[in-house]
Amino acid sequence: MTATRWTTIYLTLALVMGAILALLLWAVPVDDEGVREWTGQLIPFFWMAWTFPVALFFWCIASLLIIMTLLAIRFPETPRVGVLRIETTRGDRLFISLLGSAFIHLAWLFFAGPDILWGALILSLVYAAAVFRWV
Repeated sequence: MTATRWTTIYLTLALVMGAILALLLWAVPVDDEGVREWTGQLIPFFWMAWTFPVALFFWCIASLLIIMTLLAIRFPETPRVGVLRIETTRGDRLFISLLGSAFIHLAWLFFAGPDILWGALILSLVYAAAVFRWV
């Protein structure tokens, strides 16, 4: 594929994901005083209570999967052996990062409580960078 075609693919996917994110932001309910209820139900009376944080989480996961798919197609890789002494690919390292980040957040909630979850996010990003570098 030529560079022009890849650019078109990248821009199209970015526009689609941006449009989905804009729709999610637009769907956040507004109360009587005009304040957005960020944890309010996006689709009233739906079988599942989709809130903006939950929808944003799944949007991020979908974005990661799209990025990893494009990387695998455009820049194929061979598995490498890291500090765990197992062969891993980018997808394996992403899975290890997401799984570890879930445990980091659960431990953070247990020890520090839900008030300052930004610390768990920062710790998870550092963990993910370390996994992608050394695992």
